[in-house]
Amino acid sequence: MIKVGFVTKSLTDGNAQRGVGFYAKRLLPKLKEYSHEYGIEICEIENSLEIENCKLEIVHYPYFDLFYHTLPLFRKSKTVVTLHDVIPLEFQEVYKQGLKAKLNLFLQGLALQTVDAVITDSFYSLKNIRKYLNIPHEKLKLVYLAADEIFKPKKVTKKYNLPKEFVLYVGDVNYNKNIPGLIEACKLAKLSLVMVGRQAKEIETMDLDHPELCHLKSLDLVYPLRLGFVSDEDLVDIYNLASVYCQASFSEGFGLNPLEALACGTPVASSNHGSLPEILGDSAVYFDPYDVKAMSQAIITSMKHKSPTMNNFTWDKTAKETLTVYKSLCP
Repeated sequence: MIKVGFVTKSLTDGNAQRGVGFYAKRLLPKLKEYSHEYGIEICEIENSLEIENCKLEIVHYPYFDLFYHTLPLFRKSKTVVTLHDVIPLEFQEVYKQGLKAKLNLFLQGLALQTVDAVITDSFYSLKNIRKYLNIPHEKLKLVYLAADEIFKPKKVTKKYNLPKEFVLYVGDVNYNKNIPGLIEACKLAKLSLVMVGRQAKEIETMDLDHPELCHLKSLDLVYPLRLGFVSDEDLVDIYNLASVYCQASFSEGFGLNPLEALACGTPVASSNHGSLPEILGDSAVYFDPYDVKAMSQAIITSMKHKSPTMNNFTWDKTAKETLTVYKSLCP
């Protein structure tokens, strides 16, 4: 039996609801469900002391930060790291780093060179990890994510006093999300915009002079309806009520939110940049994210576009492919 330690820090540091925490929260139970079929025992690990005591063959760090010490430089066990994207390195003119962050990036890069496998969510991210961090191709493992099973079509009554027709966006307001372009495109389409996410609600409290946030300075914050964070149960309802979901990003490492929208039967208008065409395939209407008029037209067109059901991404498949990565390190 191969003993694998799964580091659960991302489940306990306040990020469990979305992003990397969501990844660990959904993946871990599925790993446990199928692990014995692969001759693997999954152990939850919270700190480095437990790693020493458990005598593990493999340790999986499901969270890697480019600019903070999330991966120890020296390790005794074989190591698997999940790295979702390197977007800050794609847009270095926006995500400018100080001396400390640059030093941390150097140390994190050194640590990453010595791991046994790097799991990432898309071929697009895989290519960029190789390009910007010089990770050998044989160490890079492509394992797609999936929408949670709770996201599905359902009949929903009115909720949150939402408009009868509206464009939905779920997520952060980072530069790569292209929020200013999205707002302008919705105005051109003469459709209401509903934004879901903690950052969307808190824009007024942010330091918009920060280089990574200055793109938000010119936003018309009165125009979109900003709901802030909502529960997964409410989010399912909101997806089902939306006329169209729009992902306007300049780049994405995977694109989980449009996948959730499609799982709910909601039409999707999507940027043709980053991993999005790879993940969404023929299920979305695409546009150039730098062309607001094209985005506006895609939003209108997608409302008449019946999206095919996507069932080729499941957490069972994600878990089994992750277990295959573990198995390959201890044949």
